[in-house]
Amino acid sequence: MKRTIMDYDLNNKKVIIRVDFNVPIKDKKILDDNRIVMALDTINYAINHNAKVILLSHLGRIKTIEDKQNNSLILVKDRLSELLNRDVLFINETRGKALEDAVSNMKAKDIILVENTRFEDLNGKLESSNDDTLARYWANLGDIFINDAFATSHRSHASNVGIASILPNGIGFLVKDELDKLNILSEPKRPYTIILGGAKVSDKINVISSLAKKADYILIGGGMAYTFLKALNNNIGASIIDNESIDFCKEMLSKYKDKIILPKDSITSKSLNGNSVCKLNEDFEDDDIGYDIGLKTIDEFKSIIDKSNTVFWNGPLGYFEIEKYSNGTKKILDILSKTDKTVIIGGGDTASAAINFGYKKSFTHISTGGGASLELLEGKELPGIKIISDK
Repeated sequence: MKRTIMDYDLNNKKVIIRVDFNVPIKDKKILDDNRIVMALDTINYAINHNAKVILLSHLGRIKTIEDKQNNSLILVKDRLSELLNRDVLFINETRGKALEDAVSNMKAKDIILVENTRFEDLNGKLESSNDDTLARYWANLGDIFINDAFATSHRSHASNVGIASILPNGIGFLVKDELDKLNILSEPKRPYTIILGGAKVSDKINVISSLAKKADYILIGGGMAYTFLKALNNNIGASIIDNESIDFCKEMLSKYKDKIILPKDSITSKSLNGNSVCKLNEDFEDDDIGYDIGLKTIDEFKSIIDKSNTVFWNGPLGYFEIEKYSNGTKKILDILSKTDKTVIIGGGDTASAAINFGYKKSFTHISTGGGASLELLEGKELPGIKIISDK
């Protein structure tokens, strides 16, 4: 069992908390503040125990100077201040005199939000490569390190693994809850059904291989379904295909033909903005593109969900961002919300869809980490968790 923030005396200590404020922003507005809200318990606990709180987070990917302009955490600072109902000091640099002076002048219950840690990636990927000098610089700012960013725990970065290797450390409430809830899937109540969507099979080869041995059913939708259908010599028209993964799909379908359930029909169109129609697999024309699962597929998926006792879902079942292609994802969310079975949503776009479509409190757990939750289910050790000291 890992140490937590509760295992430390925080009084007057400088506590570095690695949070996940990687929120969607458009036109200088935060579209979904769920990740900020999820961090509040740990931040409030530190404040209530008289800590001096230093927050580190990334936002987006930084490859150019323009990326820095579009991925500042200043908007997050404003929203965090509102949610905490207290001032948060924003330092618009990742290191330097302004940051050092601000930390030196902190009083108990003060909060500093440091600029996007991935700004350090612009010259040599220092954050993402877990640069030792950068990790030591940040570690020198604090007394204790707390990892509360589950979504980045499958990465070895300077702001998580690097600092944790230097300072006394622990996990926050968000990470503890993630580990506790996802641990349910280590011994799931059966039948155990996995729902997998998203665009590319190659992104999930390892998780498919691993979970196929553990699950009773694997329901496949989204763009990746068309690669599986192509592996069975179906005409998928002009639908998205992951050519490099066809042989893998053939192997999986051969090994697990009774477990893997593919769409029977799709919502198709000739183009993203064209007229859409529901078509059976055998009715696809060469210029048809599948954008969502169809009605017969929804019915079949429902029949399997109804007899399942545990369901894990990662990856939307269609191009849900566009209304006319969101029905499959919405319907399956609705079906799952009406069951009393264990349902865990595995982060990423699926979590966004669940929350944005009104199902935030409808399931056993909605993970904040897509990639992290998948790797944990594969049985991998997450570097950002492994480095944390045991009790």
